[in-house]
Amino acid sequence: MESEASSTSAALDTATRLPGAVVLLFAVACGLSVGNVYYAQPLLDTMAETFAMDPARVGIVISLSQIGYGLGLLLLVPLGDLFNRRRLIVGQMLLSVAALLVTALAPTSAWLLLGLAGVGLLAVVTQVLVAYAAHLAAPDERGQVIGTVTSGIVVGLLLARSVAGGMADLAGWRSVYGLSCGLTLLMAGLLWRVLPRVEPRRPQQAYAALIVSLFTLFKEEKVLRDRAVLAMLIFAAGTVLWTPLVLPLSAPPLSLSHTEIGLFGLAGAASALGAARAGQLADRGWAQWTSGGALLLMLLSWLPTAFTQSSLWALLLGVIALDLGLQATHVTSQTLIYGVRPQARSRLAAGYMLFYSVGSAAGSIGATAMYAWAGWVGVCLLGAGINAVALGFWGWSLRAVKNP
Repeated sequence: MESEASSTSAALDTATRLPGAVVLLFAVACGLSVGNVYYAQPLLDTMAETFAMDPARVGIVISLSQIGYGLGLLLLVPLGDLFNRRRLIVGQMLLSVAALLVTALAPTSAWLLLGLAGVGLLAVVTQVLVAYAAHLAAPDERGQVIGTVTSGIVVGLLLARSVAGGMADLAGWRSVYGLSCGLTLLMAGLLWRVLPRVEPRRPQQAYAALIVSLFTLFKEEKVLRDRAVLAMLIFAAGTVLWTPLVLPLSAPPLSLSHTEIGLFGLAGAASALGAARAGQLADRGWAQWTSGGALLLMLLSWLPTAFTQSSLWALLLGVIALDLGLQATHVTSQTLIYGVRPQARSRLAAGYMLFYSVGSAAGSIGATAMYAWAGWVGVCLLGAGINAVALGFWGWSLRAVKNP
């Protein structure tokens, strides 16, 4: 087995094209890692019940994961330019195993929050994996490889809510993190055996200088600034929908089970198809107008979503529209950003996704507070307001380009 693993690793060192099985492994690893951040969304009510947490404040569970993710983007992702990425990726996944174990066995709410903060911090291994897959791919297959690996992220995010809901009904919410702990450990072992053992030497750069360069990129690249603000707004709107959704769906008159609630996560599967189409339009030079249409779709999605408590079909329509618009905007943003400085893609990704994390954390806090104050209609008004600001900002950014 060791000789087989060594030959696989050597093949990756010298091959001009990545084997499909290896690309699939990257995609699965990314999906598993990003899913760790989203398992908690359909479990907020049962977590609050376990630890006697105030329902109005239980959104801190999601916020801490997103804050941890944001810190990881800033402090960990740039390490891929300094250290052996095989060791970095596997090391982060092993630490994720420890954080998931703390979460699964948490005796108090303090330990729960500590574990989830660690889970979020280490889930940024996803971004390291995407960058590494792009590095290993041949130039003429790089876009296809990145697309496949990114699809793993989308599927992982969507399935996380459904898997979490089903597992919680079968064996309690702790089983979700226990299962992920075992799968992450298995994935770390597979990646250790497959990833190249030796990498070409890279120019040495001080860690502090690497971090500072993230902020330099924001100063120098307008497209990064504009798209980072849009990321913050659209992902804030997304978490405004998903964070408190379990509360009206689990309460009378709907009284849905966690499995049924989790199935709504599958409704967003249509967004994966829409994201692929958005990427094609962006390649043809329609990135800006695709973004505008997607942002308008997100804004309109809140109208049917407001009728959730009287029609699950209305909610289904709203979820599909919101996720479709969100992923289309996200794909076009990345297309525009990665076209600016190919030599700085990891840092561009870290800077862009940092704003995503800030928006997600703020959205979850605002959503739970709004639900406690004004109910589900208040949540929908908050989400629609955020999307209206995003659409207005997009229009302003276009005008700023035309009239510098």
